[in-house]
Amino acid sequence: MDVRHLSFRLLQVYVQVVRLASVSAAARLLHLTQPTVSLQLKKLADEVGQPLLEYREGKVHTTYVGDALFQAASDVLSRFDDFSALLEEAKGGRSGTLSLGIVTTAKYVMPTILGAFDKMNPKIDVTLNVGNRAHILNRFAHQDDDLYLFSQPPSGEQVQACRIIKNPLQLLAPADHWATRYCEQGGELDFAQLKNERFLMREPGSATRMQFESWLSSQGVELSKTMQIESNEAIRLSVASGLGLAVLSTYTLAQSNDQFKILKVKGFPLNSHWYLVARKDKRLSASARRLVQFIAQHLTDCIEAQWVVEDIAALDQYFS
Repeated sequence: MDVRHLSFRLLQVYVQVVRLASVSAAARLLHLTQPTVSLQLKKLADEVGQPLLEYREGKVHTTYVGDALFQAASDVLSRFDDFSALLEEAKGGRSGTLSLGIVTTAKYVMPTILGAFDKMNPKIDVTLNVGNRAHILNRFAHQDDDLYLFSQPPSGEQVQACRIIKNPLQLLAPADHWATRYCEQGGELDFAQLKNERFLMREPGSATRMQFESWLSSQGVELSKTMQIESNEAIRLSVASGLGLAVLSTYTLAQSNDQFKILKVKGFPLNSHWYLVARKDKRLSASARRLVQFIAQHLTDCIEAQWVVEDIAALDQYFS
């Protein structure tokens, strides 16, 4: 392959097709016609001399060579994005773009951080993508964002994850529940006393559910009745309405006037953390590095110090 025959436009088209797994979607995003995109892909494959893409079940998938080209093209384009940002900064202002992918419960944490970050970096345009864990895992797999916030980070050799915030999980009951009255009288419950109660649970794959189920397994406890609800807010309201008990992040309970109480139960709250996550095979943009530095230096200005991990100052070095 003669790299002199490659152009940035060819690489940009190819990267968007792979990320979106669709020629037509890439064409719309790039404001090109579908035949034009198809022609660009054929030209690129001819230059490489190997098949780059294959089509299965209506979606585009990379071949072995195609995946390697995608990684190389993404790296090249990312480096020139950094160069463009550097040029902008050289003109006298901090600017750039930053894309974040966060799981649903992190919406109670990240906006506070971003509000303070924006005051110090007003020329950085931030996009915040919020979804359940499965959705954000998919974004992580497709390298859609610069940084991610998980309470249960993904696994794999390409994962770079560091704890930044404590995220205790509390056990909740309706205000008029017998367990609530028992705790209000100064008692502490054993979980075995609650195992026959109905527990309201997030969907399978939810980090809160995964951690709770892991704890149940470690205690040799099986719940007799559960009800699945795919929203923290709906679970909180359902607890207040007397539908059952639940385990939720402390952050989902802030500023709530719902009629529920936190129970005193041995083993609770469960220890959990928020993790800042990046991909090892994707270079952090200048804007992403700036956010990492901000969190390392100013997180205690954004949230109460008791919730910040002790070694937060080392975060910048971890992602360097």
